[in-house]
Amino acid sequence: MDPIAFLFVLLKSLIQYPQPVADGLDEETRLRMEARAMHLEWERLQLEEEVEQLTQEQVKQVQLLQLLAVAVLLVLLLVLWFIGWKSSQRREEDEEENRGADEEEVGNVEANQEDNVGNEGVNEAAIAENDNDVADEVQEEEDDFDDYLGEVVMERIQWPEQDLQGGCEWTADLMDNYAIYFGHVLSNSFYPVLQRAIGVGSAFEGWSPREQDVVYSMLIPMTPPRGHSFHLELESEEQRHVRNFRVRVQLECTCTGEQQAEDMLCFLHHPEEELRSSQDPSLLDTLCTGSYLDVQKTARWFYQLVRAIWPALPQSHNWHLSVMPSTRSCQFKVTYGQESFRIELFFGVRRGDSAIFVCSQPREAYTASTTWPESYAVAEVEFFKHIARQAPPDSLHLKCLQFFTRLSLGFSFSTYTMKTIVMHLLNITPVSEWRRRDLVVRLLDIINSLHLCLRAKCLHHFIVGNQRLPQDISLPADVQRAEPYNLLQHLEQQPRAHTHALYEYRILYKWFRRILLAEDLPDEGEELWL
Repeated sequence: MDPIAFLFVLLKSLIQYPQPVADGLDEETRLRMEARAMHLEWERLQLEEEVEQLTQEQVKQVQLLQLLAVAVLLVLLLVLWFIGWKSSQRREEDEEENRGADEEEVGNVEANQEDNVGNEGVNEAAIAENDNDVADEVQEEEDDFDDYLGEVVMERIQWPEQDLQGGCEWTADLMDNYAIYFGHVLSNSFYPVLQRAIGVGSAFEGWSPREQDVVYSMLIPMTPPRGHSFHLELESEEQRHVRNFRVRVQLECTCTGEQQAEDMLCFLHHPEEELRSSQDPSLLDTLCTGSYLDVQKTARWFYQLVRAIWPALPQSHNWHLSVMPSTRSCQFKVTYGQESFRIELFFGVRRGDSAIFVCSQPREAYTASTTWPESYAVAEVEFFKHIARQAPPDSLHLKCLQFFTRLSLGFSFSTYTMKTIVMHLLNITPVSEWRRRDLVVRLLDIINSLHLCLRAKCLHHFIVGNQRLPQDISLPADVQRAEPYNLLQHLEQQPRAHTHALYEYRILYKWFRRILLAEDLPDEGEELWL
């Protein structure tokens, strides 16, 4: 046969009748795959069993916690019931004794009618006295329980160790020394006359939201120098709720009248050349922009004054002065070893003889240099002093305020918001009801008031428009009769901010409840849900 033909026939047979290849190998692969599938199925069943066990354990733990909570509640109810039962038992025993005494007296009355009136009076007095004793005992037991509960809560809260009174006294002494030199240095000048500084802010009110870096704020009242007068002008009617002012400086004639002075020339009636050569420039030419007193120029001038006078003060012998930059106030820090005080000085012009000032302290992110916002800081300090004079020595109203201002740090609720809520409560709650036995109730009042204000999107300013302030706090008529300013007005204008504020309140309330119940506080960043 031809070799080529033979190869062609062989190739054709291979194509038409292919031989099975690797049957044993396919069967082995299939068995391995089945074994692998059975193994995976077994692992899945094991995982499901473990998850089910974990779920059952968690359910058991939750049920156990629920049972413990119910048990604690039942124990508290049992204690209260037992106290009430003991009180009722005592009351019944006293009433039985009184009945026996009454029956005996009735027999005596029948035997001796002459003493009837006197005996009845004695019995009625004895019954009334016994009832009063029982009521006093019940009230005393309730007060003891509330006092114990307040003591427990006080121990759970970590209170900062601060000597605010000592810091306030040291700062006030420093500024009194400064005031003496201010008087000497500025006596014949045409710069503002600086009065004695007034302590304002949280430290001088008796509390502070921070344990470290307490700021001691003081306001220095300014009056116009000779030949000048100050006139306060409200910036615009549209901003009446903000109440920003400008201080217009006006030159006054010193030729005759109250402003007359022998050692100065009249800025109005003497030639400018004579004034320039013989007298210092007026306040309009030094610290004003146009006709209005400039806050930033005043702050720079005051910085120079503080630095120049410091070496003459007795405190400079041991303490070191460090001036910090600020455009609308004078901030500095005095240090002696490990001890230091951070002080911030504002300047202001008093409105009449009231406790209201226009002040250099800014209220917004940007405030024009000739804008002096209305300040209520002095009136608020006077309110806290008024409360301190009436409150018992063991009053905890400042502790309550400090607790919530520290608790709300990091939230959108400002320190001033929490302070305003507490001031409103102090104004309507008797000062005798802020003791340790009232602590839990007052703390609940504060956080519930915050919730109500957030839901209503309204919290009235404590000073503006408040008709119930103590009479010893003097206000201008327009401030007292003004429409109350809403501190939460932005929540009305921004729905998303309102939603976020309610969300933050739920977190804050959860923290508050955990502290009261002595539960572990969450890690930073952990979300808490009611």
